[in-house]
Amino acid sequence: MALPWIAVWDPPRPHVHPLRTRSGRVVSSNAPVDHPWHHGLWSTIKFVNGANFWEEYGEFGVLSPVDIAVAGPTTTATLDWIAPGGGAVAVHETRTLRQVALSDAAYAIDWTFALRPTADTVFDRTPFTTWGGYGGLTLRGAPDWTDTVLHLAPGVDHGRPVLGTPASWCALASDAATVAIVDHPANPRYPTPWYGSTRADTYGEGWANFLNAAFLWEGPLQVGAGEELARRHRVIVADGRLSADEIEGWSHEWRDQ
Repeated sequence: MALPWIAVWDPPRPHVHPLRTRSGRVVSSNAPVDHPWHHGLWSTIKFVNGANFWEEYGEFGVLSPVDIAVAGPTTTATLDWIAPGGGAVAVHETRTLRQVALSDAAYAIDWTFALRPTADTVFDRTPFTTWGGYGGLTLRGAPDWTDTVLHLAPGVDHGRPVLGTPASWCALASDAATVAIVDHPANPRYPTPWYGSTRADTYGEGWANFLNAAFLWEGPLQVGAGEELARRHRVIVADGRLSADEIEGWSHEWRDQ
């Protein structure tokens, strides 16, 4: 099937935008005025040994592509995380995006990133107060995708917005479209805490339509030089509102891989 999404490998933040449903509805937003460092569907970490790889003002680190290979529905990219000021390479990343057809109205992007720091490293976030806690795979949804609600895996209660509640998946949905990010049991700190907010007709700008697999929510993670920190997610994109059973069904086989 033709890819209904576009991978952009340009620094400072390689990302996917536009992210479309099978019918062509755009569900992502790139560089919105309120947070121009939000890039559609993307992954990075806030602090790498204290260096900022999230925001894009002042001194910040850059994710720079080294090699990109496409084989059918799978794209594999090698990225170097370059420290602020054009300094040394802090992290080598291998990122893999693989599209999987699910139905006439839905597909998945299986998103894997494996990070290998060049020195002993602390991966960290801004601790949550009224904001913070984020890092990892993130979606910034389109501003015209209104009346969205958040759903977590069955049996998990949550507030609105979702602030650090762990679950095996979290979905942002409306009658028009659904995007669900699924956690893999092999991921560090599974089940991941989620940070998410919605977009209603009455909701202003800011963190609207934001969904993050915030695996550093509870605290930093230390990784030794040359060791690997790998995370896998399935991103399900569909026209219409998906049921929990549909999300679970399309996650089951992938989780066993």
